[in-house]
Amino acid sequence: MGLKETLEGDVKKAMLAKNEVVRDTLRLLLSEFKRLEVQEGQTLTPQIEQDVLLKAAKQRQQSIDEYDKAARPDLSAKEKAELVVIQGYLPKAMSESEAKAAIQAIAAELGLTSKKDMGTVMKAAMAKHKGSLDGKLAQKVLGEILT
Repeated sequence: MGLKETLEGDVKKAMLAKNEVVRDTLRLLLSEFKRLEVQEGQTLTPQIEQDVLLKAAKQRQQSIDEYDKAARPDLSAKEKAELVVIQGYLPKAMSESEAKAAIQAIAAELGLTSKKDMGTVMKAAMAKHKGSLDGKLAQKVLGEILT
């Protein structure tokens, strides 16, 4: 069963439980899947589904940051609740120690050690660990590793 079918089932469960946050968040994700299928003519693959989830999570995080700056805790709380729902369907994020080990392995595999090679290592790391490696964390770890 694909992610789309899982989300459809979870929407029904949320409706029965009268959980509006989960219901509305999952409906937004499903509508994005539908838009990709109908307007873009794409066939949903697990990679495309994960990209949609990552994009939605990133949008929520940016909204949270903006609402916090604007002193709007009510709107920030709503976005945080939606982010928690979305993160439930994403792969587990790497810890800093896991990210460091993964990036060191990639840098060693590519034989890169200087700061000027940072872009190459970053691109390889983000491609290999898409969805589980945070870009800001990867950049921080790379700064520490590469000299």
